[in-house]
Amino acid sequence: MNESVSIRTPADGPTVHHERGQRSVFCGLTGIVWLHRKIQDAFFLVVGSRTCAHLIQSAAGVMIFAEPRFATAILDQRDLAGLADVHDELDSVVGRLLERRPDIKLLFLVGSCPSEVIKIDLVRAAQRLNAKHAPNARVISYSGSGIEKTFTEGEDACLAALVPGLPAEPATAAPSLMVVGALADVVEDQFAVLFKEMGIDARFLPARRADSMPAVGPNTRFILAQPFLAETTRALEARGARRIAAAYPLGAEGTTLWLKAAADTFNVPSENFEAAIAPGLARAQMTLARQREKLSGKTIFFFPDSQLEIPLARFLAREVGMKPIDVSTPYLHRSLMAEELALLPPEVRLNEGSDVDAQLDRCRAARPDITVCGLGLANPLEAEGLTTKWAIELLFTPIQGYDQAGDLAELFTRPLARRSRLEV
Repeated sequence: MNESVSIRTPADGPTVHHERGQRSVFCGLTGIVWLHRKIQDAFFLVVGSRTCAHLIQSAAGVMIFAEPRFATAILDQRDLAGLADVHDELDSVVGRLLERRPDIKLLFLVGSCPSEVIKIDLVRAAQRLNAKHAPNARVISYSGSGIEKTFTEGEDACLAALVPGLPAEPATAAPSLMVVGALADVVEDQFAVLFKEMGIDARFLPARRADSMPAVGPNTRFILAQPFLAETTRALEARGARRIAAAYPLGAEGTTLWLKAAADTFNVPSENFEAAIAPGLARAQMTLARQREKLSGKTIFFFPDSQLEIPLARFLAREVGMKPIDVSTPYLHRSLMAEELALLPPEVRLNEGSDVDAQLDRCRAARPDITVCGLGLANPLEAEGLTTKWAIELLFTPIQGYDQAGDLAELFTRPLARRSRLEV
């Protein structure tokens, strides 16, 4: 049943409309595509159907010569009907995999569907296999089910599964900073340098290798680099860590606010902070000025896909002069978005949830200059003459930080340039 319900008005930012109806989002398994690049000695074994195998391979564009760090343990009809011992078969697959690939130090069992569908409890399976293969390889599990997860929630589930196994930081340890969220290596390196110049030794979750995961304890302060990590946040807080509330590091303004929140938490003198950020901020402002000429005044419509919609709308409105007219996000975690909501233009229509039919009607009526949506909607909308941007591309591309601010804006100028070249 499709409906739009319980409109509520927050103290800061636009009114929030709650929509419930048909969804059109990518599967939570998709997070594997960027996570397997990030954790260099991890392997992602998807327990699912041939459909799941085709999805992952298509989404990743795996070359025939590549030896990727993900695969699918395919369940056939005998498995799903309970005619085969799935546990024995999974144990055999994992054993052969780890024997063939001794470089794997962290093995994720990723459920493609809820356990009642695939007829196997992967949490218990992971515990059993971990006991069998430790210490050579650690085995943990999480769900990437498209029934339960939108595509960025796959990363959230993965990182949350890592948290219970993170090393314990002593209660007597000095306050430490953890940056949470998968970032491209180049972005992580840039942030590490900036924090070091402020006198802060930052650690990152996920780390690039399984044995380098950061410790956590009551003196850990963590700051989210991605806005969709609600489950990971709860897991870290359960281990005593405390979150630093901040806007997200998209654009010059967002990056400055994000860095400033961390700097204030660690009592960095203002002159040290300004000196550290000045070169990067100047570069970002210069590159954004060029993109602003192309984007200023253009309208943009966001379908709910990645949970990046609100920070992106803030960035595009405040830094390049675009006009977000309709911004939908799959879930609105108020505490994680408070700083972003306060910066959104109040006239924006802000929606939590999905009613794809109603959203399509509004999009067609508005005829925005750019529509940000999933792959399933992009081609039909392009056929109707609308210019689209794939939401998933914003996850594959380095967009955080000062040196990526111009690149982020350019992701929105390219569809306009493409459209102008196609017009006759």
